[in-house]
Amino acid sequence: MSDRRTLLLTSTTALLLTAVPASVLAQAFDLSPEPANRLHAEKVEALAALLPGDYDYAKDGVLSVAIAPGAPPVATYATDSKTVVGFDADIGRLVGEVLGVPVEIVPIAWIDWPLGLTAGKYDAVISNVGVTEERKEKYDFSTYRKGVHGWYVKADSAIEAIDEPADIAGLRVITASGTNQERITLEWDRLNQEAGLAPVEIQYYDDDAAASLAIQSGRADVQFNPNAPQAYHALLTGDTKLVGTLSSGWPNPAEVGVTTRKDSGLAEPITAAINNLIETGTYAELLEQWNLVPEGVEQSQTNPPGLPKPKA
Repeated sequence: MSDRRTLLLTSTTALLLTAVPASVLAQAFDLSPEPANRLHAEKVEALAALLPGDYDYAKDGVLSVAIAPGAPPVATYATDSKTVVGFDADIGRLVGEVLGVPVEIVPIAWIDWPLGLTAGKYDAVISNVGVTEERKEKYDFSTYRKGVHGWYVKADSAIEAIDEPADIAGLRVITASGTNQERITLEWDRLNQEAGLAPVEIQYYDDDAAASLAIQSGRADVQFNPNAPQAYHALLTGDTKLVGTLSSGWPNPAEVGVTTRKDSGLAEPITAAINNLIETGTYAELLEQWNLVPEGVEQSQTNPPGLPKPKA
């Protein structure tokens, strides 16, 4: 194996979870609008005092948080088909409780978040937005999860592990256009072809259902996208399995963050609130509740080093 293997964020827990039956999943995830196991946090006056007094909220007296549902357990719609639930929604709500500010969740399409945030339609975005040096020029970040991507194959596939570029040589790989996972796939393919290995065939699909059908029908060999929603699908259906994980910032570590407008004054209090949740153990409980323990961070940071800018 190459040294790149040391960069992998492996998760035995996530691998074992793919064998859990759907009945257990139904017990583990309460997707009702007001779940009985919803966690809460106490207001911390010292942290609430960090909020800028002159901040112009999108809606008076409310912290408006944009989330793109559709990727459980990170974010999805509840059983009422209108309330956004999941890890991201809970983090937003808990941050608001620590800071003493009511939180309003605004469902959005993920592609719309930069324009909406810049225009002041909402105050923050909590939707799996990775920290990059380019994005930091326009936005501030308060990290709350590791960026982890997963390689998933059909449950009965002969592929047992994907650890390094050579492992995807000649495979048909599904990924998403314009993403870090596409960047990684293209770079691994370039390294393979330089080494004289078979090229990768990259496939793109408009929705998860089409991608799943391609895997199950044998038109594609592997899907490489964010791990959490793929782990959820594997738990729910049992028709796919995890064969490897990788930092979304490969070859660098990567984290996702609560995203706010640059110099709005919200980043520091949000970071402090997340660290309070970490210190009290509420954050660990939330990770456990949504089966995202492998993606937990030890400490929230404001604007840490992010994915480098693309080379000109």
